[in-house]
Formats: sequence, structure tokens, C-alpha cells
Amino acid sequence: MWWVLWVLAALLALFCSFDVWYFLRAAVVILRAWFQPPIWDVTAEQTLTGRVTPNDIDMCHMNNARYLRECDFARFSLYMRNGVFKAVRALRASMVVGATTIRYRRALCIGEGYELRSRIVTWDDKAFFLEQRFVSAKDGLVCAVMYCKQSVIRSSPDKIMQHLCKRKVECPEFPEDLQHWVNFISASSQALRAESGLDEKNK
Repeated sequence: MWWVLWVLAALLALFCSFDVWYFLRAAVVILRAWFQPPIWDVTAEQTLTGRVTPNDIDMCHMNNARYLRECDFARFSLYMRNGVFKAVRALRASMVVGATTIRYRRALCIGEGYELRSRIVTWDDKAFFLEQRFVSAKDGLVCAVMYCKQSVIRSSPDKIMQHLCKRKVECPEFPEDLQHWVNFISASSQALRAESGLDEKNK
């Protein structure tokens, strides 16, 4: 009987200390992507389907933070299928989210189905830039669109693309709206560096 109490106590401590469901969901997503057909075109769009559940909502529509969470899982799946995760491991690199921006156009309501379409739009010398769209299954409306800057550490997007394609790959041009956002990130970084005195210290 005591071992049951110890197990329950351990589970309680685990769920109180970590977002267990996030890690379980991530493991399931990665495992599922492992058995799906690979995406040979690194910039090709991947589509995942979902449905708004009671766990996702506030005021009967999807909570704004849930969109970002679902985008995390979609990127995990995309990187598994297009080989980016494999290339990152081979190059002993890593990736982190450097910035995101999301625009909400119409609420996804409880029970509503949707498609989450993810693709790598372009890249620079430090990061990949992705677009992720939530498209309503009932009428095809883009309910939300997010841009993500996926920064590469200890390597570069060019090296990852060369590892995958075995040749030099020219990056696509930045769409106008994405370029505006990248300019904002750059301006924000410069302002914050000046505010903290980092520019003066580096002179």
C-alpha cells in the first residue's frame, strides 16, 4: 500500500514541477513524424489537422497561447520530416526560437476543426524564418498567421541546407511583410543594446 502512495506522491510532484503533458505531446508528435513519409523539399508546406478541445479554450474559443503551443508541435513534426533535426544533430548544433509574431483574424471556436500549415519561407546567416497558418476546416479562412524566427546556434542555416541538399542552396527572397518584421526585430535589438549600454562597451 505504501508504494502506491509513493507513486502517487511522485506523480503529483512531477506534474506540479513540469508541464508533463507538453513533453508527452512532443514525444508523440516526434514519434509520429518518424513513421511518416519524409518531405524531400525542405521549403515544402506541411499540413497537420487539429480540433479545438475544452482544454484549449477561454470564453469558448481557442486561447491565444494555445496557438503558439500548437505551432511548437507543428515545427517539431516539420523538422523531423524534412530532415532539419537530423542535420542539426549531425552538425552538433541546436535551434531556439528567437522571435515570433502572430496575427489573429478570426477566433477558432470549441469543436471547430482546422489545418495548421507550416513551411520554411527563407533564411539568413543566423536563422530560418517560418510561416504557420491556422486554416478553418469549415470555410478555408486563415484564422491566424504566425511568423517564427528559428535561430541556429553553433552552425548556420546555410550549413544545414548544404548538409541536406549536398550543394549550395540559394535562399528565397524575403516577402515584403516578413522583411518589415525582420527590420522591426533589428531596430528593437539596436534600441535595447543602446539602452543597456552594450554598444558603448563594445567600442
